[in-house]
Amino acid sequence: MTNIPKVFHFVFGLREQTEPFHLSHYMAIQSCIRVNKPDKVYFHYEHLPYGPWWEQIKGSLTLNKIKKDQFMAAYTYGNPSLEAYRYAHISDVSRLQILLVYGGVYADIDTIFIKPIPEELYQYPCVMGHEKADLHAPAAAAAGGSLCNAFIMAEKNASFIQHWLDHIFDEFDGSWSAHSTFLPYRLSQAYPDTIHVEPEQSFFHLDWTREGIRSLFTQNVELPGHVYSLHLWSHLWWNRERTDFTFFHEGRLTPDYIRYGNTTYSRLAKPFLPETAAASPGGYRAERRKALLENIRLFLARRMRKRHA
Repeated sequence: MTNIPKVFHFVFGLREQTEPFHLSHYMAIQSCIRVNKPDKVYFHYEHLPYGPWWEQIKGSLTLNKIKKDQFMAAYTYGNPSLEAYRYAHISDVSRLQILLVYGGVYADIDTIFIKPIPEELYQYPCVMGHEKADLHAPAAAAAGGSLCNAFIMAEKNASFIQHWLDHIFDEFDGSWSAHSTFLPYRLSQAYPDTIHVEPEQSFFHLDWTREGIRSLFTQNVELPGHVYSLHLWSHLWWNRERTDFTFFHEGRLTPDYIRYGNTTYSRLAKPFLPETAAASPGGYRAERRKALLENIRLFLARRMRKRHA
């Protein structure tokens, strides 16, 4: 008898959907189902997705419409540019509330599952994983470490999750990490009997640095044996205008890229791409040529911005 049920949870659609459900999101769910063989997969949403990849996967899901947390929905950001990430902050609370009620395994929808989660991890009351922390940053140094909330396992009514919810609004300052990764690290130090912490390798082996993201999408690197899933850090590369980590963006993650690419992500995702997905060697070569020209343009634009900074 396990403490944590083999039920998986994804949270999505906490803002209006203006683009079709992405192939990478389909891959997260499909890899979860094929690798872990869960008893049930919940898809918690406020606004339903649409598009062909959604149509292919929705029949495998239990849909659950949720309401956004009102504190996060009404929060006034000191820096208006952070408004774009309000949906993520709302999700930070929603995932904890969901785990408290249902128990199970929460994963961000920018995840790729590789190996089944070991049965022994389901025996703990709560499980999280270390992530790389920039201890040169004052907030990270003050916390002493970071547990990434992109992957959380918890039994129903887990005391660690309740402690987290009890403190999350006091810690929230509009930043990415204070309430979501630094707080659980500190709580794991204060209540060590309530949580098991896995090494970074288990869920976050390729980290959020430039090297980590490039190792995912533009290089092909071998992974050690005890990697169960990888987080994709999509907020750092999704938009083509953001080039500080990589020139790769969501428009390049296509069926052609997965089927014919030679990168870590394409290798791992290939088994989950439907046979019916339209892809061809010629299409991939055309995408490569387009990407090369775009890389040159983006590099020159970035250099020009630096000159005028």
